[in-house]
Amino acid sequence: VQLQASGGGLVQAGRSLRLSCVASGRIPSITTIGWYRQAPGRRRELVADITSGGSTSYDDSVKGRFTISRDNAKNTVNLQMNDLKPEDTAIYYCKAESPSWYDPKWGQGTLVTVSS
Repeated sequence: VQLQASGGGLVQAGRSLRLSCVASGRIPSITTIGWYRQAPGRRRELVADITSGGSTSYDDSVKGRFTISRDNAKNTVNLQMNDLKPEDTAIYYCKAESPSWYDPKWGQGTLVTVSS
């Protein structure tokens, strides 16, 4: 199974970006899938995730600005990021979990840079 993330880039503060992550290969039932980010010198942290039933969770810093969604038929998870701030600058990684896997799967990361 591979997770391919895309959609990162350089934007000005206040603008929007949409990240996508597509799972390919032999894909068992994916339970929770989501986005994490890691800024320079900081730990990787959860941004948002969504369960197979559609329940979502968000880091407090992105609530009201970011929206996570998933398309189970297409094995895709998206992250709509609005009103971006310089502190959102980080490498964003998608992560998927399945009861068929011993460990979660991670995508390769996509860089988001927000200028002030």
